[in-house]
Amino acid sequence: MKYFFTFFFSFIGLSTFAQNVDTVVENKVVVHEDYRMDILGRKEAEINTETLKALARIGRGYRLMILNTNDRAYAMKVRGELLQTFPDQKTYMWFANPYIKIKFGNFLNKDDADYYKNKISKMLNGATIYYLPETIELKPDKDFNPDALN
Repeated sequence: MKYFFTFFFSFIGLSTFAQNVDTVVENKVVVHEDYRMDILGRKEAEINTETLKALARIGRGYRLMILNTNDRAYAMKVRGELLQTFPDQKTYMWFANPYIKIKFGNFLNKDDADYYKNKISKMLNGATIYYLPETIELKPDKDFNPDALN
């Protein structure tokens, strides 16, 4: 117990001394700004804008499921017709054993996809075409404002 009181009172005494010393001595810090920090800041802002543009290129929407077949020749024919008839829309084709699947377009809502659904159905002699809710590719405008996303 004797050691505890000795330690406690010596700690209080040292802390009082340290406070007195700090109030007597004034420390000054001089900061010299490097011109390269401004360049670095602008570069970081450009990178952040490009990153936000990349993130803004995907979103929730719909695609049309056009074909699900195991006939490769027919799938290639349909894909070719889609690419020729609708060059402004993307066609997605992949092989999921044993079927070849074709999806079409990047639409924000079903109303946008209706026009293409009817046209493609007529093109394929009344084939049934389904809406697929998916993550789609968006095209940000040239006047993209990343601050508007926050």
